[in-house]
Amino acid sequence: MREIVFDTETTGLDPYQGHRLVELGCIELLNRFPTGASFHRHLNPERDVPPEAFAIHGLSADFLKDKPRFAEVVDEFLAFIGEAPLVAHNASFDYGFICAELERVKRPVLARERLIDTLLLARRRHPAGPNRLDDLCARYGIDHSRRTKHGALLDAELLAEVYVELIGARQATLVLVETVEGAREQRDGASSTRARPAPLAVRIADGDHKAHRDFVATLGKESLWRKYLPGE
Repeated sequence: MREIVFDTETTGLDPYQGHRLVELGCIELLNRFPTGASFHRHLNPERDVPPEAFAIHGLSADFLKDKPRFAEVVDEFLAFIGEAPLVAHNASFDYGFICAELERVKRPVLARERLIDTLLLARRRHPAGPNRLDDLCARYGIDHSRRTKHGALLDAELLAEVYVELIGARQATLVLVETVEGAREQRDGASSTRARPAPLAVRIADGDHKAHRDFVATLGKESLWRKYLPGE
């Protein structure tokens, strides 16, 4: 199954009050594994970047002025996401901005049914919170030290790891890896033997040894079993 984890950065909170996208980042998952394929663009918002937005993502109007407009990357973006489900944290926010940009360039908006909101998943699994992306990374032991500011691609990469944890697919992944490694060892004729922390107690009595010797003696002097008797 193919899924797209995505994130956006914007000039503000409301696309219908004139705010625009300034960054779009997408990560491809196939059967819950990152494939390495991604889509990432900084975008010229064709307007100023308010100080409060700059404080969050660090993208200035001067930095963005020579970047492509959304209309110039829309075809590549739509081709990348295809018909896959779309995973985002607080998905309605990112969805609203993308749909507003699509409307501006006279393209059909994305179906809301495609959205998977990891914030809602986190609230169901951890109702006491907190459930911000940083909090979830800390909860699941995901390194987010690079996240000094918000960035669409980095946040999508972190969210992909959080998403796998939230839906419980991490354990399935570990089992799959162990199974694949075991199959590879059998195929290559190699195996690893683990020592017991404590040896098993002997459960064969002296009388059992004598009974076995007596039985082997009835099989004749050429019996194969004699080769495995101590002292033979």
